[in-house]
Amino acid sequence: MSAPLPTGSTIGILGGGQLGRMLSVAASRLGLRCHVFEPGANPPAGQVAHAVTTAAYEDAAALDAFARSVDVITYEFENIPTAALDLLEGLRPIRPGREALRISQDRLTEKSFLRDLGLQTAPFAAVDSAEDLSRALDQIGAPAILKTRRFGYDGKGQARLSAPGDAAEALAALQGAPAILEGFVDFSCEISVIAARGLDGRVAAFDPGQNVHRDGILRTTTVPAAVPNRVLTDAVLTAGRILNALDYVGVLGVEFFVSPGGLIVNEIAPRVHNSGHWTQNGCLIDQFEQHIRAVAGWPLGDGKRHADIRMENLIGDDMDRVPGLSADPRCALHLYGKSEVKAGRKMGHANFLTPAASG
Repeated sequence: MSAPLPTGSTIGILGGGQLGRMLSVAASRLGLRCHVFEPGANPPAGQVAHAVTTAAYEDAAALDAFARSVDVITYEFENIPTAALDLLEGLRPIRPGREALRISQDRLTEKSFLRDLGLQTAPFAAVDSAEDLSRALDQIGAPAILKTRRFGYDGKGQARLSAPGDAAEALAALQGAPAILEGFVDFSCEISVIAARGLDGRVAAFDPGQNVHRDGILRTTTVPAAVPNRVLTDAVLTAGRILNALDYVGVLGVEFFVSPGGLIVNEIAPRVHNSGHWTQNGCLIDQFEQHIRAVAGWPLGDGKRHADIRMENLIGDDMDRVPGLSADPRCALHLYGKSEVKAGRKMGHANFLTPAASG
């Protein structure tokens, strides 16, 4: 096992969005530096990171210089080009490892991996043509949802089919991209587990949160979840199974549907996760510090929750509420430093808290 990185070491982060920003803040508290690699100019993480490289993922010289300036590399999003990872991996450790990225970058690969672990998923089938979609609808039925296999997020790259007659329109909406058809599942609510695995193989999980999505975007996460304890325990154990199967290092987000037939795994995210933002004010060690600890080879922290929390994303014009939220004594604001407000754009989040019930 690698020795823990000493203070003063530099962690490279691929991606300069809000997750990279909050990882950089967490690293700085531990005396570690962050160097962000981001193609876009003036990223949110650049306001707080020690260094920023602004270059395309196809720029081999920039990638080489970036890798040589850091001690370990991690990432804040999944869709990093394979060629860039090939170059970086030859120079510095990448944590979490390439296998987690390979699986999570493709919805079909991810669903197959979960099913092969013996976990429940929504019914699914690969779709590369109109004929494939017709067969998949015969097998799965409608309503269903057609998703691109790669590059979808926050409801993008998806088309709903209320009936088989919607097939042609749904297929056209995805513009020929390789796709997967997923059947709808009967569920009472959505929950997620944010869990971590260290270099030593130790696993630690935060309390599962209960999520509400609207228009494909997470709006709120509430902890504790209004779900029986046995279901929450099962979710945590399932997350641990996934971490170990991937020989994972870092924080992983696992989203579940709670159904009458048990937990159904919706998707995994090999990174810190929006539904884990509540940990910033609900735990001594939040998900961002936990990830930094893991990739730096430090011991994992205690993620025990000390408060009840409702996290709310601030999206687009929600920024108009900031003056009022800043005056709320129960509210902790986390703003991302984005200069332009856009509809559907995550601008920040607010954590509303009360002390956890004793016992």
